[in-house]
Amino acid sequence: MSKRKGLSLEEKRTRMMEIFFEKKDFFQLKELEKIAPKEKGITSMSVKDVVQSLVDDAMVDTDKIGTSIYFWAFPSKTSQNCKRKISELTHKLEESEKKRTATKQMIEKAKKGREETDQRAELLTELKEKEDLKSRLGAELEQYRECDPEVLKEIQNETGTAKEAVNRWTDNVFNIKSWCKKKFGFEERVIDKQFGIPEDFDYLD
Repeated sequence: MSKRKGLSLEEKRTRMMEIFFEKKDFFQLKELEKIAPKEKGITSMSVKDVVQSLVDDAMVDTDKIGTSIYFWAFPSKTSQNCKRKISELTHKLEESEKKRTATKQMIEKAKKGREETDQRAELLTELKEKEDLKSRLGAELEQYRECDPEVLKEIQNETGTAKEAVNRWTDNVFNIKSWCKKKFGFEERVIDKQFGIPEDFDYLD
C-alpha cells in the first residue's frame, strides 16, 4: 500500500485560512501549532512557515501585544483583498489589451506600402544590386587606401616613433656592454657572442 502524500503548501494555506474563518478568533502561534495538526492535518513544524506566508500575502493580520504575537483573519477582509486583487488584475489586463491593440495597429500601418507587388520586387532587386556594388567598391577602395596621403603620413609618423624606440634600446645595449667591459673586463666580441648580439648591430638612420 502506497504511503499517503503530504499536503502541498497551497493546501496547507487553504486549511489554515479555514481555521481562522471557522473560529473567528485571535491566535498565538503555539495555539495554531496545536489546532492545525488535529483539525486540518497540518504538521506542527510547518505551521509557522504557512502562517508567515499568509501574513506576507496580507491574507492574515498580525500584531504584537505585550510580549505575545497574535494572528487573525476574517472573511470580510479576505473578500475585500480578493476584490482589490481582481480590480488590479482587471486594470492590468485592460492596459495590456490597449497596448496589444496599439501594437497591432502599428503593424498594420507599417505593412501599408509593403505589399508584394511587381514594382516592390523590382525595387528590392535594384536595392540588392546597389548594396552589392557598394560592397565591391568599398573593398576596392580599401586596396588603394595605402596611397591615401593621410594614411601615408600616419605610417610615417608611426615609423618615426618606432625608430626612436629602437634606437633607445640600442643605446641601452651599448651602455650595458660598456658597463660589462669596465666591470668585468670582458672583450666586446665575447659579450656579443654570449648575448647573441650581431656584428652589424648599430643605430638606425
